[in-house]
Amino acid sequence: MAGKHHSGSSRRKSSILFGVFSLLTLSILFYVVSVFSSPSHSLPIHTFQHPNPSPIPKPDYSFVVSLEKFLASTSKIQRSRTISDDTVGFASEEAVKKLDDMIRKRETERFYEDSFFPAFSPSVSSPLRVYIYDMPPKFTYDLLWLFHNTYKETSNLTSNGSPVHRLIEQHSIDYWLWADLIAPESERLLKNVARVHRQEEADLFYIPFFTTISFFLLEKQQCKALYRDALKWVTDQPAWKRSEGRDHILPVHHPWSFKSVRRYMKNAIWLLPDMDSTGNWYKPGQVSLEKDLILPYVPNVDLCDSKCLSESETKRSTLLFFRGRLKRNAGGKIRAKLVAELSGAEGVVIEEGTAGVAGKQAAQNGMRKSIFCLTPAGDTPSSARLFDAIVSGCIPVIVSDELELPFEGILDYRKIAQFVSSSDAVQPGWLLAFLRSVSSAQIREMQMHLAKYSRHFLYSHPAQPLGPEDLVWRMMAGKLVNIKLHTRRSQRVVKESRSLCTCDCRRANFTSPESLS
Repeated sequence: MAGKHHSGSSRRKSSILFGVFSLLTLSILFYVVSVFSSPSHSLPIHTFQHPNPSPIPKPDYSFVVSLEKFLASTSKIQRSRTISDDTVGFASEEAVKKLDDMIRKRETERFYEDSFFPAFSPSVSSPLRVYIYDMPPKFTYDLLWLFHNTYKETSNLTSNGSPVHRLIEQHSIDYWLWADLIAPESERLLKNVARVHRQEEADLFYIPFFTTISFFLLEKQQCKALYRDALKWVTDQPAWKRSEGRDHILPVHHPWSFKSVRRYMKNAIWLLPDMDSTGNWYKPGQVSLEKDLILPYVPNVDLCDSKCLSESETKRSTLLFFRGRLKRNAGGKIRAKLVAELSGAEGVVIEEGTAGVAGKQAAQNGMRKSIFCLTPAGDTPSSARLFDAIVSGCIPVIVSDELELPFEGILDYRKIAQFVSSSDAVQPGWLLAFLRSVSSAQIREMQMHLAKYSRHFLYSHPAQPLGPEDLVWRMMAGKLVNIKLHTRRSQRVVKESRSLCTCDCRRANFTSPESLS
């Protein structure tokens, strides 16, 4: 009996041990399978969670509201800085060479460690690295305070009657980009671009000079003197001397801003509203799509969100709407011809624009009641009206033969706009017949795309993923390899030994009839 009991006990112990071993084996297998099937071991997904997440503030889309908060927190931001930038007052040849050696060393390390470098694709693991110059306050904070302290003076008008402060808001791209870049990292949502504090770590260099504010709010000679000071300050930096400015970003979004000295910075990446190839605003060779970047204007009207779009769908009884200046210079002369052709036609509303709150409300109401919004050229090929129409859910009818569009390497504007050549648009009866031929299904599809695309044109703080600030850095990443190519080529090519690449001979952009098919 004792032997049988011992034998039974052994079998029970063996069964228990086998069960434990089986469970342990299954647990290990489950862990291995779960780990290697997790997102971190599959294709990269561009998500990011901050190690110490804090509530992200609700975004502000108003320049004035955002600026108020920004200036109120300026001292807090300055106090929280624990790392100082290595911006210098003047760079010797030795300093330039030292910086070049450090940059080349880092790029070589990245080349052999990162299989995607330099075919650059910004991601969470490898963001675009931007160095922001720590410029004296007279180029930055002082100008923001100047706007803040004077923006309620609505009597300040340009020569063509436009309110100065509204124009500054319209071209305030320099503020939105800078405010995002210098914000505490815990408050930022864009993780495909990161600020660095050492010049040798940077892919690009951002010049935080408010060229539009200084142009409109300073006395003429004072403005020119400030421009000269900014020019000298930037071109004295070792990074500028190393690349001759090719990897520097210069916000000059109003075509008049920085005009007296910008020819000395033509190698830099200009942030522009458009590229007028007529020579009225930019000299031949100063701007090109390969070098520079087109950014959208800040819309003047409020976003028509999903609820607004749903409510306005049955109220869009106007076929074609336009409200703005009826007489413009240069390419904007097409407006007078369009007014003569379209005035009084059934389903068409054309009104002279007015400034102020009442003017904004009239434009906003008109766009939300219309199917199509006419967006002809202004004094330049572009017009803020295009972006007003997009965020209002009104299909833009673009009549501007030399227009270049923001982020066109990413966005397909044919899905949200109708492009019409100037010669066709002024033909008697042609434009209205064309618009009436667009089917209801096509209209609904374009309106759906407008609702989807509108987020790409809404500047905000904090900057939002897929907002214009985000798309700026996605487009910049695509320029990086070419910037490095021209920087290195300029360092080895003997001056005048062969002509450097320019865009002077390239054909200007024109809307062709084929694009309508």
